[in-house]
Amino acid sequence: MLEDGSVYGGEARGSFKETVCEIVFNTSMTGYVEILTDPSYAGQGIVMTYPMIGNYGVSEKDFESSRLQPCAFLVHELCSTPSNFRNEMTLEELLIKYDIPCVSGLDTRSIVKRLRESGTMRGIITADISDKDGLMEKIKAYRQEKLVESVTADKPTVLSGGDGAKIALMDFGTKRNIGNSLVQRGCAVTVYPALTTAEEIIKASPDGIMLSNGPGDPSDCVSIIKEIKKLYDYGIPTFAICLGHQLMALANGGETERMKYGHRGANHPVKFIHEDRTYLSSQNHGYMVNGKGLPSNAEINCINVNDSTVEGIVYHGKPVFTVQFHPEANSGPRDTSFLFDRFLKMVREGRYDD
Repeated sequence: MLEDGSVYGGEARGSFKETVCEIVFNTSMTGYVEILTDPSYAGQGIVMTYPMIGNYGVSEKDFESSRLQPCAFLVHELCSTPSNFRNEMTLEELLIKYDIPCVSGLDTRSIVKRLRESGTMRGIITADISDKDGLMEKIKAYRQEKLVESVTADKPTVLSGGDGAKIALMDFGTKRNIGNSLVQRGCAVTVYPALTTAEEIIKASPDGIMLSNGPGDPSDCVSIIKEIKKLYDYGIPTFAICLGHQLMALANGGETERMKYGHRGANHPVKFIHEDRTYLSSQNHGYMVNGKGLPSNAEINCINVNDSTVEGIVYHGKPVFTVQFHPEANSGPRDTSFLFDRFLKMVREGRYDD
């Protein structure tokens, strides 16, 4: 049941329990394991637009974090007989293992049309709709609070692998492949909890800083924004993705706003303005930088082809650039993975050069 009162029936699957959350949709055809383990989905129930989910099973090697992150998973058909040589368990077994409720048999096209027309809504997953007024009260009372704190690391962690450039990865809900993309390029990566102070990062003398993706409204991260501003002023080369992109804009006087239904999928076209070239990207966000209030040295260098929203910013005079999409792209296209190489070039040279 959505907060506008619309009701959709299906079959209880997974670890079913009554759950209130924000309902969003994802248009990806594959990558459901990566989606389910993406910390940016904390506090949300995901409607998958592709009609059959689970057909290639589950491999825990595809996890983007240590556990499943959404509150619920909503599909049209949940495949119970997967076929893949990497398969370790069915998708339903995975949902049960991590205590995630699921509903299958839903008219997902109808739900997504409703969300596209009316915008993202809160909703409740329940087996009893006899007391609609009571359910509506639960929906209206639901609030998302401290989502970043709920998914960040407990303590600093050094990733095994590279011994090259020292990179401080700020974990606001990072996907594993962000760290992996740096380690594969020879970097020595230390993952820091979201509430780590700028002074602690500076004391560690990193060669570069990576600001990660994460869940929720960026404007809620007041203390984190203050620390990012300190890091920006200090001048360590910085690359930010998704939530990190939004937080950097807020730290420099920019504005963010809630999108009508967000960008969640693996096929979003992003135009690099100076290159006059468009790349496909993986995206997962419900908020955006709206371009207002940015400092004079901030240049919007990437836009979304579908709706012209801001997808990338370069801060001239500072070794800092940010993107809204996911260049590490698990799951999704790897068109923009070159941005990690551009970041490391900036680390070596101390300036951004596209």
